[in-house]
Amino acid sequence: MARRMPRPRLTGLGGGLFACAAMVLVGGFAWLLFDSSLFVYGLLFPPVAAATALWVRPADLITAPISAPIAFAAGVWPVSGGSGGFGGQLMGLVSALSLHAGWLYAGTLVAALIVVVRKAVLIGRRRAAPRRVA
Repeated sequence: MARRMPRPRLTGLGGGLFACAAMVLVGGFAWLLFDSSLFVYGLLFPPVAAATALWVRPADLITAPISAPIAFAAGVWPVSGGSGGFGGQLMGLVSALSLHAGWLYAGTLVAALIVVVRKAVLIGRRRAAPRRVA
């Protein structure tokens, strides 16, 4: 008999912290190994958003598509390519967010679609439960 891996159930805050920590690690990974490649960073964002949407508990489903863009913005700093002082870093961050918004939208859309499907399955199970009892 095959054993299943336990499925993590994160709270809304835990899901947000997981997504932020994962994207900061991805940003550091892209900075160290891929010379600050925003393409690699963006490519790894949708799987992190999907994992967050899959692992958040049913009561906190709405938090997954909300925390995904926050995590993207939190982790993009190492690869944003800003120069100079605070102003240069801030301009690099804003430029990276605006130029790579497609990845941001794609990951957020992935998280939202997973949440919608999970919610529809939960509603379907609740509606089918009284029929089974009767």
